[in-house]
Amino acid sequence: MPVEANSMIAILPEIVILTVACAVLVIDLYLPDERKDINHIVTIIGLATALGAISLIGSDKVTYAFDNSFIRDPLSDLLKGVILIVTLFTFVYSRDYMQQRQLWIGEYHVLILFAVLGMLIMVSANNFLTLYLGLELLALCLYALVAFDRDSKAGAEAAMKYFVLGALGSGMLLYGISMLYGASGGFFGFAQIADIAAAQGTDNQLLVFGLVFVLIGVAFKFGAVPFHMWLPDVYQGAPMPIVLFLSSAPKVAAFAMAVRILIEGLGGLQTDWGEILIILSVLSFVLGNVVAIAQTNIKRMLAYSTISHVGFIFLGLLAGTAAGYTAAMFYTVVYALMAAGAFGILVLLSTQGIEAEQLDDLKGLSERNGWLAAMMALIMFSMAGVPPAVGFMAKLLVLEAAVSVGLVWLAVLAVIFSIVGAFYYLRVIKLMYFDKPQLEQPLVIDGTATIAISINGLAILFLGLFPASLLQVCGVAFG
Repeated sequence: MPVEANSMIAILPEIVILTVACAVLVIDLYLPDERKDINHIVTIIGLATALGAISLIGSDKVTYAFDNSFIRDPLSDLLKGVILIVTLFTFVYSRDYMQQRQLWIGEYHVLILFAVLGMLIMVSANNFLTLYLGLELLALCLYALVAFDRDSKAGAEAAMKYFVLGALGSGMLLYGISMLYGASGGFFGFAQIADIAAAQGTDNQLLVFGLVFVLIGVAFKFGAVPFHMWLPDVYQGAPMPIVLFLSSAPKVAAFAMAVRILIEGLGGLQTDWGEILIILSVLSFVLGNVVAIAQTNIKRMLAYSTISHVGFIFLGLLAGTAAGYTAAMFYTVVYALMAAGAFGILVLLSTQGIEAEQLDDLKGLSERNGWLAAMMALIMFSMAGVPPAVGFMAKLLVLEAAVSVGLVWLAVLAVIFSIVGAFYYLRVIKLMYFDKPQLEQPLVIDGTATIAISINGLAILFLGLFPASLLQVCGVAFG
């Protein structure tokens, strides 16, 4: 089979997403306002087709395309699947919200689809140029999405902060890439840089400087402390469906970026970047859990919660073992599902004229919609690490990986601050079940959204009871 045909088959999911995005862009021009649902239907079909394409081309074998600039492997298959599933949840949850606010337009679908395309490219990047191309495509779409509600001053302010700080983070990353390019003698491929790192190590000072700047870029995209300053403000200012998308899918792409750069490209310097990740990890779960307690805005609370979860993901990566990488990947997938569910429920709570942004807005939810309250409670228990929800298993695996390499003190510190973090998760459950609702009328939500949140929530319970299937897939990725 010709190389070109192999290349086209390898990027089949990306071709599907690009085709659907362009189709929605054109179709929207000819749709009257009352027929905008067609955009939604075409988008859902496109995402489902892309998932099918991943299943079609997926295998245990590694495939390279476009002169080794693109890679398809078990890791990319799983992470792409998670990104597409979370994006499907985003569109299902946000339908009524966007319709009620006259934001249900083609640009919303197109921007998210192009952001998904950027993430898929990031996940399969096999050199720095491809990675940076996907990253910037994602970033440009997210900047526009954060400011999507043009009547919102908070959204415009958040988008401006995100743009300025995002440009700074991208600049740091690009500067680090340029140093690695020089240190490797003119190579952008992760394999060539890995060979240089293994042969020269810290003797190559330019390589070490490049590592530091690249790691700053990775930490910024994750929102790790001290590069987290954009995260709470962006979460608070952006429309709720955008926060739902921003909090879940891009974290999966950021994890892929960390794996491609740190493990596949700079594995020879694992001792050095592992020490930096220890600092970032400690700062993240300490500051994230402590500051989240003081928040009354639930979007900011979940933003600081995200920062603490990033600390746990780093805890798995810094272990430097296959078990640690598997645990970090498992944690990332689980976190994406939990974030999608938590913000999805907040989207469903935000009816016409009401934004469920404060903790008090969750008061008495069990009386207004018992099933929605049960799903939110399940997600909060999972985020807190309470069994049998999957969050417990995710934390346990990461802690086990840290202990196995002698970082007992770090595991103990993580457990202590997990207990601290349990306070603000349990506070949400207390508000839902033990406080009187501020609004008396029952909360009725769309049947499709009910099915989606049920699948989302019960998947968290199922994976907690039977984690072996997902854990095995994650393990294959790091074979």
